[in-house]
Amino acid sequence: MAVSTRTAVAAHALTFLARWRDDGWQSSAKIAESLESNPVLVRRVLGMLQTRGLVTSAEGSGGGWQLARPAEQITLLDAYAAVEDGTIVLPTHAHPPNQSCVIGRHMQALLEDEFTAAQRAMTERLSQTSVADLLRTILGRDHTSTGS
Repeated sequence: MAVSTRTAVAAHALTFLARWRDDGWQSSAKIAESLESNPVLVRRVLGMLQTRGLVTSAEGSGGGWQLARPAEQITLLDAYAAVEDGTIVLPTHAHPPNQSCVIGRHMQALLEDEFTAAQRAMTERLSQTSVADLLRTILGRDHTSTGS
């Protein structure tokens, strides 16, 4: 099972909205252009973010998307939780292993423990990074690379 790219799209979209927060509503087409992606995919992800209260939208001419709260208050964990719907990053065996095998008897429980610990570590890390942190890092890198 491959891990979805929705979290990356969500983080990108949220950071895009944080960057141009003072410029008002941003269209899904502009965000999709930054992602070099399809606006339909971006709207789908933005809809999931809106359901979780991370973004808000306005329809019609001059409408679009904005952050629903300050970028400092939105973490990567918020984005992940909004779009991944409880997806297990490291799933264990699809079918129970052979219980008459010494490896099969114990592997499932061992993997569950290890994978649960890894998921906890990932969750902890994502909770420590805000959209504002991402934006600061990006602007710092851009400043360094352009020499301005």
